[in-house]
Amino acid sequence: MNILDKIVADKFKEVALRKQLIPASQLEQSVLFDRKSPSLATALSTSNSGIIAEHKRRSPSKQVINHTLNVQDVATGYENAGVCGMSVLTDGKYFGGSLDDLLLARAVSKFPLLRKEFIIDEYQILEAKAYGADVILLIAAVLTREEIKNFSEFAKSLGLDVLLEVHNLEELEKSIMPSLDMLGVNNRNLKTFEVSLDTSKTLSTKIPDDFVKVSESGISSIDAIKELQPYGYKGFLIGENFMKTDNPGASATEFIKNL
Repeated sequence: MNILDKIVADKFKEVALRKQLIPASQLEQSVLFDRKSPSLATALSTSNSGIIAEHKRRSPSKQVINHTLNVQDVATGYENAGVCGMSVLTDGKYFGGSLDDLLLARAVSKFPLLRKEFIIDEYQILEAKAYGADVILLIAAVLTREEIKNFSEFAKSLGLDVLLEVHNLEELEKSIMPSLDMLGVNNRNLKTFEVSLDTSKTLSTKIPDDFVKVSESGISSIDAIKELQPYGYKGFLIGENFMKTDNPGASATEFIKNL
């Protein structure tokens, strides 16, 4: 079993438990449920930097990245830096995140928030909406075409943007459909954890122009972004680069200024 299979197997158990604790009807009564979500896709397509900055405490590949920061400070710092949106990891077991992180980030910010999660059930999309997310992530590697269609259409019906993540051509070809807003290419091979920007370059020509192209993983330098922009990428997800510093907001500000 690779790490992705492990995470997903655990996720099925976790979601079954959460459903017992909080029924879907309760999520729909959340104060944030009727809030109108700003669009990350629109923010990226009109931005010069296209940065989506991440809040991530740890990861299976890097272990601890940063356990000392307060998510509200990070969100405020990122928003002041002028990033297009913030990705909030809500997986607890492998990434040290939670839905409360999303709620706390939402309490202090107006910009688009992405719930970064391994979505395997519509229930998690309701959770995303109820806890203040504006965007959900769908991972093609763990979903069938039918699931991608159902989940993305459900998210759109709730007013959420959809970012679909692929790792190779096969995943991309099974995934292209009108209910997606953004197509993200993950430069990290999930089986080996090796990172190569060539993945984004190779797949760029296969992504129709109707979608905002996003490159994820391994983007830690301005050079990497400059290298990918000619391939049509408008969004760049930056995770560890800002989070491994004492002040992610200041790091993001400096990065965007230099960019």
